[in-house]
Amino acid sequence: MLIRGLGMEAYARVRNLRGSARKARLVLDLIRGRRVEEAQKILMLSNKRVAERIEKLLTAAIANATVKEGKAEIEKMVVHEAFADDGPIMKRMRPRAHGRATVIRRRTCHITLGISDK
Repeated sequence: MLIRGLGMEAYARVRNLRGSARKARLVLDLIRGRRVEEAQKILMLSNKRVAERIEKLLTAAIANATVKEGKAEIEKMVVHEAFADDGPIMKRMRPRAHGRATVIRRRTCHITLGISDK
């Protein structure tokens, strides 16, 4: 864990993203600890649906670093923090046999991505 305030850090967060946090963590584990350019290439070639949204989030974190620092050296930056938390679950009903009903859980997640030059 990095101590905040040392070096250049930038964060980006997306909330209430459709899809489960468990599936998002699979993609986030691929890019955590890698350089930003390498992480972008991995996300571009990933077959997971959530990879496209994480790629947009990484681009937003890069833009945040550029705005925060001015002339940030992106090629030295690393994805130092990437995690997905559960969001609210939308519950829908589906009719079943003999007049019963089953709950369909439409899961959402919150993804946080942090880049740093350390």
